[in-house]
Amino acid sequence: MNKHLMIRAVVALGIATAFYVGEARVTGVDAQTMPDVITLGKDAKLGAVTFNHLKHNSGEYNIVKGQAIACVACHHTAQPGTEAAKMPPLKTAWPPDRTTTLTKELFDKDAAGAGVAKCADCHSREAMTPKLLPTIPQIKHESSTALITLNNQQAFHRACTGCHAEVKKANLATKAPNAMQCTICHKKA
Repeated sequence: MNKHLMIRAVVALGIATAFYVGEARVTGVDAQTMPDVITLGKDAKLGAVTFNHLKHNSGEYNIVKGQAIACVACHHTAQPGTEAAKMPPLKTAWPPDRTTTLTKELFDKDAAGAGVAKCADCHSREAMTPKLLPTIPQIKHESSTALITLNNQQAFHRACTGCHAEVKKANLATKAPNAMQCTICHKKA
């Protein structure tokens, strides 16, 4: 009798857990939205960076005013590998067999299925193992054979300053910071 009661309790607990996990997953997907503002580099020596995702994504911050910056400009792994390879030194798609390209429309349609990885999932801090890759990605330096480990700091700075430099070339009056104006983005608390 105790054996049957124990089996019933385990089955009931299993059903309740499955229902709770399933409900949490569905609730999480329904509630998932693109963040308007993201805080990067919380432990940076110069202070954290408040990245206005909404302004970068809406076209307010772009060379062509009103034209949104493509999601894959930053989330480069969120496209098929053949597309990522067209933008050297990028070459990684996640997952490796990915067939879709991340867009706002794809994200709005199916946030969980859109396949957005956080930068730190691949570009972790130095000496840490990334969540999605066996090691932190490396690229060859543009003017030598030296390898650059694209930890989170390197990846952010290369992406941000590269884009800001392009904006500056197109519009000298822009407020986009250059690579030497660190404290425009970095703010100590």
